[in-house]
Amino acid sequence: MTIKDILRPGSLQPQFEKSEAAGPIDETPVEVTTKTWWQRRAPVIACGSGLFSDGYLNGVIGSVNTILKKLYKNEYKHSNAQSNITSLVFVGEVVGIIIFGYTSDRFSRKWSIFASTIILFVFAALAAGSYGAHGSINGMLSALAAYRFLLGIGIGGEYPAGSVGCSESTGELESGTRNRWFIWFTNLAIDAGFVVAAFVPMIVVLATGDNHLRAAWRIMLGIGVIPPLSLFYMRYKLQEPEAYRRNTMAKCKTPWKLIIRKYWFRLLVVSTIWFIYDYSSYAFGTYSAPSVDNVLGADAPMWKTFGWNTVINLFYIPGAFIGSYVSDWIGPRKALAYGVTAQAVVGFIMAGCYEKLAIPKNIGGFCVVYGIFLSLGELGPGDNIGLIASKTSATAVRGRYYAVAAAFGKIGAFIGNYLYPILVADAGSNTVKGNQYPFWVASSLCILSAFLAFFCLPEIGQDTIDHEDAAFKGYLLEHGWDISRMGLAGAGAPMESDAESSRYNAGKMD
Repeated sequence: MTIKDILRPGSLQPQFEKSEAAGPIDETPVEVTTKTWWQRRAPVIACGSGLFSDGYLNGVIGSVNTILKKLYKNEYKHSNAQSNITSLVFVGEVVGIIIFGYTSDRFSRKWSIFASTIILFVFAALAAGSYGAHGSINGMLSALAAYRFLLGIGIGGEYPAGSVGCSESTGELESGTRNRWFIWFTNLAIDAGFVVAAFVPMIVVLATGDNHLRAAWRIMLGIGVIPPLSLFYMRYKLQEPEAYRRNTMAKCKTPWKLIIRKYWFRLLVVSTIWFIYDYSSYAFGTYSAPSVDNVLGADAPMWKTFGWNTVINLFYIPGAFIGSYVSDWIGPRKALAYGVTAQAVVGFIMAGCYEKLAIPKNIGGFCVVYGIFLSLGELGPGDNIGLIASKTSATAVRGRYYAVAAAFGKIGAFIGNYLYPILVADAGSNTVKGNQYPFWVASSLCILSAFLAFFCLPEIGQDTIDHEDAAFKGYLLEHGWDISRMGLAGAGAPMESDAESSRYNAGKMD
């Protein structure tokens, strides 16, 4: 293989192939099925739209932080509360992603989603009512941080259970539209949550006034109970996705050695890109309100800060929406690579021009450039990294595969939220240089993401899930692994002996 061959886009990963060994793929047109338009789309909506809570509950905490900083200057500023309240939710999300990644593969997509919905509802309510013993401010802040961690477990469940179920459900939609439907009810739902999380604080503060900020931040968090509550009935009525029913390994042991051998490199690439995306996306989203507050100055009314923050967050929507069509037109790999490259260019421009933009009279220009930076991130990795993670593995291990990639992303979000204020503070009194640092770092990482997407990711088509499941079964058969117990209908198939199972799992049946 020549250097030219190695650097061919996608050359470091094998392309998806059809496998005759696994049997033919069902190519019956969706138009002739007995399901109605709504019956085919309801599972997509129910599975994916819970991620709105991720966007809202993570986005609103930036505004809550701004209020808490004003209310409790000494207790908040001179404690770990600021970083804990913002960052511990991501620790909880990693825990939730891993737990629900396992349960969604081994037990049920439906009931894993439903359990995460309950956790979201309970701890969103408790966070809004956070209270310290005897009215202690430090106790209240500690309680809020603890509830945010537990809330994160519920949010984490939405990824390997909800998003994976959403991706599998799109297989029943018309070819050529599947990527956009997945994106609309996953990433676009998250982004809508971010926009509402910016808009609600402005309305709440206008209603309560700056003299009642203690009530304002609790109302902001309390509104977070509405999204999960609205999904209870739809999720209770869900059925398991057809791809899961046919291909799950819930009734047999998982041949981990064979799976790791097949998917390790692909998973490493997807996880790295997701880490980089969440590192910048959540940090810049969370700290957009404080950034605007710094530009406007301490004397600006709170509603004005939140109003300009809403303008910034609105840029998420066009990027995600346009990107959903781009993903169907040119494929997720190219859409991700082109989008993140453009984001890097705008990020470098933002860093270079920050001194001229970050003054009160140029607040409009500041918000537009900041917003375009976020928008391009959504068009590229925001729309496509979850889509790629949900389609680059077989259904039997998709929940756990997706969980690992999403967990890397949330670790990136945690590190980004934790490092952002440190990078700003590292410049000392030079606030301009301090706010340039995050853009330099994030834009440089975007270049790395673009390289990985161009050269290390496979092409993904509309029928990739079907073809990958077929190829995976063929791969198992080639290595002597018994696939007869795969699927929910596999209970009647002969069960291999424990000795044979051990040999399969050790990858020795060649």
